[in-house]
Amino acid sequence: MQLRAPARLAASFALALSVTAGLAVATAPAAHAVGEHSNCTVNWTHGETGKVKKNGWNMRGGPGTGYTSRGSLYNGDRLKLLCSRGNWYYTQLSARSKSGLVKGTRGWVRSDGLYQLGG
Repeated sequence: MQLRAPARLAASFALALSVTAGLAVATAPAAHAVGEHSNCTVNWTHGETGKVKKNGWNMRGGPGTGYTSRGSLYNGDRLKLLCSRGNWYYTQLSARSKSGLVKGTRGWVRSDGLYQLGG
């Protein structure tokens, strides 16, 4: 019988902890809901923009060349900078790209393919 009381106490503690953690997760906004991405280390909040300066520059699914390309960007394509990680920017197309990606498409672009960064 003495083993049951500690086991019951441990189960009650685990339940209380999971309920508390669940409430915290349920009330926190999703990262993408506030213009961020879970891979970001720096958030851009002042409407910074950039322009692509190279042709055939990949927009990727994550901050690195190991991620799949979502499509190509070309010189002059305009982007809104949402956040960054290292030398990668999580971006959103401001208009349809020259390759046909739709306005609003989000993805990661390496910083050395951009210029005219500003707000």
